[in-house]
Amino acid sequence: MVLAEELRQAVLQAALQGKLTEQLETDGNVDEMLINIQAEKKKLIAEKKIKKEKPLPKIQEEDIPFDIPDNWRWVRLQTFLDVRDGTHDSPKYVENGIPFVTSKNLNNGKIDFSDVKYITKEDADFFNARSKVNRNDILMAMIGSIGKPVLVDIEKEFAIKNMALFKPVPNSGINMYYVLVLLGYAERLMNAQSTGGVQKFVSLTYLREFVSPLPPIEEQKRIIDKINEIMPKIDEYEKIEKELETLKKEFPISMKDALLQAAMQGKLTEQLESDSSVDELLEAIRKEKEELIAQKKIKKEKPLPAIEEENIPFDIPENWRWMRLGNVGTLTRGNGIKKNEVTELGFPCVRYGELYTTYKTKFDVTVSHTSQEIFNKSQKVHTNDILMALTGENNFDIALALAYLGKEVIAMGGDLTRWSNHHMNPLYLVYVMNSSYAIHKKSEMAKGDIIVHISNDKLATILLPIPPIEEQNRIVERLEALLPLCEELKEWEYRDGTICL
Repeated sequence: MVLAEELRQAVLQAALQGKLTEQLETDGNVDEMLINIQAEKKKLIAEKKIKKEKPLPKIQEEDIPFDIPDNWRWVRLQTFLDVRDGTHDSPKYVENGIPFVTSKNLNNGKIDFSDVKYITKEDADFFNARSKVNRNDILMAMIGSIGKPVLVDIEKEFAIKNMALFKPVPNSGINMYYVLVLLGYAERLMNAQSTGGVQKFVSLTYLREFVSPLPPIEEQKRIIDKINEIMPKIDEYEKIEKELETLKKEFPISMKDALLQAAMQGKLTEQLESDSSVDELLEAIRKEKEELIAQKKIKKEKPLPAIEEENIPFDIPENWRWMRLGNVGTLTRGNGIKKNEVTELGFPCVRYGELYTTYKTKFDVTVSHTSQEIFNKSQKVHTNDILMALTGENNFDIALALAYLGKEVIAMGGDLTRWSNHHMNPLYLVYVMNSSYAIHKKSEMAKGDIIVHISNDKLATILLPIPPIEEQNRIVERLEALLPLCEELKEWEYRDGTICL
């Protein structure tokens, strides 16, 4: 399974290569920005607010890992930041005092003070004379679990140990959220290049000399805006990924099937007391069928087998009901529209041969037409009807269901069946019928060797989990958001264990 963390790394690298944003001629000049930063540093040194810095090595061509836009510059971190580190000493801890933050307190992009140790005010003042942390600084572990950068967004007195401290140079305009992105991407590289045996570490010199891409201030902001747009989608995928790891222990099927199975068991949505009654919904369906039979619009159906406890394939929420497919809709078989009866213009129709090659799980327009004579004598498909094939070369051909969401009435060809239900969400029913559970049931019922067949009578017996209409709508909304993520992952190129854009 593709890991969400790999997606994050790919997005971060694309951002640092200028591939997520547009370079604008109106952006400020990076060279001028760097001159201003150096002037500000000289001023701070003269005022004895920072120490005089050692000259940084010149960046060589072999130091540059990838190309960046022409208006960006490769620089070392210390060139545009004030890079320090916390103490590496272990003072005596006290029961109450000043929080002493270490790498274990950096969690999920925040400083976690819930499990922090304390030191005296005297020790904290001594350590903070060299490495006081202010709001908008960035902390990062430099020993052990290297990385986990955190942007400080609080006003609180504390001291740090075994951590790097990245401080913005006053009046530089550097966007520290951009620096956070940069360090988040560099985390892997720093771990790979760390030294030490049991306890890995990176030195302060290494961090100060770390080669980094620096865009104009304006583009730093655009990069952050784009990252903030993309990352929530990856976070959503990560939640799915974790859910699927659990689900796959119960259901050894694909990611898509696991989502559909979870949806059918009420695991993707919340059951609400405000939802309407399923029993009232089913009663409305029953009455409508009785009226259609009385009006001779549909034929009286054969009674379907009662649902016994041993028939139930899995648990569903208490406010749902198990029903057979034939009880919650009407199945009507189509009549043939031959190949020579298909025209370029005319009345819309759908034929078996194009059902699964042209459409996926829903369609709103057709690709075929026929004459008025053929249209008039054919069975019709209306908005929200569901189509299924009754014949195919293999079980897959008869496995899938499609919802027709168009407004026109269309003619239906042979070897197809129309399932009509005007009280339920058709896409919920499609998702249920396209789940591995329903596909397996249809495959079990199909007969034939080279060509397989299934009858309406057999389809009518399939058990369906029926939630309240409100939850049907929530399930569809949830699946419509999650299933495309499964498809989008196919667009990422996977090389040597890394996702690449």
